[in-house]
Amino acid sequence: MECLYRRLHHGAVETVEATRELRGLMEMHGTRRWAYYTLSEATPRQVQLPLPEAMSDEEKILAYAEQHGSINNAECRRLLNIKDYKKAGALLQKLRDAGKLRQVGTRRWTRYELP
Repeated sequence: MECLYRRLHHGAVETVEATRELRGLMEMHGTRRWAYYTLSEATPRQVQLPLPEAMSDEEKILAYAEQHGSINNAECRRLLNIKDYKKAGALLQKLRDAGKLRQVGTRRWTRYELP
């Protein structure tokens, strides 16, 4: 199930993270190859997972920052599946300049949080 979830997010989500996110939505029965999943009845809230294809890069960054509390350049590159740290930095700075993110720290320890 984690593999399917990772494919939906174009590999931008690590297996451990996918497992953690799915754990609240589904219950796993069995192990490894024989595992199967059912929807958790203990989840009273309506869960809506946005389709990554429908989200812009900026929306993905903001959603990640909201979910994890902050985002840095390396996390941004993994999220968007890009290798160029300058492109990731430019996107983060664009969101900072627009007032959608707040910069905390400098240089290698720079993180971006929601204001």
